[in-house]
Amino acid sequence: MRVIVDRTLCEGNGLCERASPEVFKVDDDDQASVLIEHPGAALRGQVETAARRCPRQAIRLVED
Repeated sequence: MRVIVDRTLCEGNGLCERASPEVFKVDDDDQASVLIEHPGAALRGQVETAARRCPRQAIRLVED
């Protein structure tokens, strides 16, 4: 799985970072960035939760 954040949609509210702090971080510019582009199976549930909680649907999960 590959994690992609569309920074043009991101509002920087931090819901993704709260759901999966190992994978997402809201930068000083109030935009989410991806810390681990290809997270392992152990983080999959957290990443899926983060994507579902994103109010702007700025997070995409692409299967490799």
